[in-house]
Amino acid sequence: MLSDNARAALFMLVSMAGFVINDTFVKLSSEHIAPAQIMAVRGVAASLLLFLLAWRMGALRPVRMAMSPRLMLRTVADIIATLSYITALAHMPIANASAIFQALPLTVTLGAALFLGEPVGWRRWAAIAVGFVGVLVIVRPGTEGFTVYSLAVLASVAGSAVRDLATRRMDRAVPSLFVALITAIAVSALGWLLIPLSGGWKPMPGMTIVHLSCAAAAIAVGYIFIVQAMRLGDMGFVAPFRYAILVFALILGFVVFGDLPSPLTLLGAAIVVASGLYTLYRERVRGVAAPVKTQVH
Repeated sequence: MLSDNARAALFMLVSMAGFVINDTFVKLSSEHIAPAQIMAVRGVAASLLLFLLAWRMGALRPVRMAMSPRLMLRTVADIIATLSYITALAHMPIANASAIFQALPLTVTLGAALFLGEPVGWRRWAAIAVGFVGVLVIVRPGTEGFTVYSLAVLASVAGSAVRDLATRRMDRAVPSLFVALITAIAVSALGWLLIPLSGGWKPMPGMTIVHLSCAAAAIAVGYIFIVQAMRLGDMGFVAPFRYAILVFALILGFVVFGDLPSPLTLLGAAIVVASGLYTLYRERVRGVAAPVKTQVH
């Protein structure tokens, strides 16, 4: 029989696969409709799935709880992260976007030190600095390989970092599923508001509807399993398995879109991942379990 840590690691792998599958279907959908319409339609399906799950698990709470300042900040940050990432995903390979996004744990560690007063020793400061060098290797500003959409992924990282830092300061009595439901509804609502500003509603081919439905199901699976992983396993053990998302992104990016990252992109990704793993290791040495970051786009 598998230990709790082994089961949690498997749940984390399933979660990461779910997020990459979501990204794949979102990218396929972006060939026909704008990011705002993707947010709107996928958000409706995801909200319905999360509502049913929250209702079944008794995680629903009064709507006024959604108006708490920290939950509102988290929701706004998640909206920024989602819009930025979907916009970038429509114009760049999945593996490249995922590689840049792996700077999130380093960014959260940096933000926690700067804004929450959490102690960070020189080793983790060095790891953060090296990790951001890896991001520069991937983004390559000022070169032919640079794309402005890399900056959109960085904006998504910043938004996600604010989201996760706000989550750290939220009341633990607020169920995770309720938080996810509020976020999904808010993201969908903004998508509907932005549709008129992004070229209007575009007719969706039947296959696009299928793609968005699959994206909603995949992101729900990703969220459900990441919650299970967080609750079941030791975070110091489980958190490194989140980097499996890069492997899944490389495989699906090549199989579905024929994308193969450049050697420099792979080198930058390796630097970012190594820095993140070292940061997790140092947190574990200090007895601080590193929280697993959700990657809901």
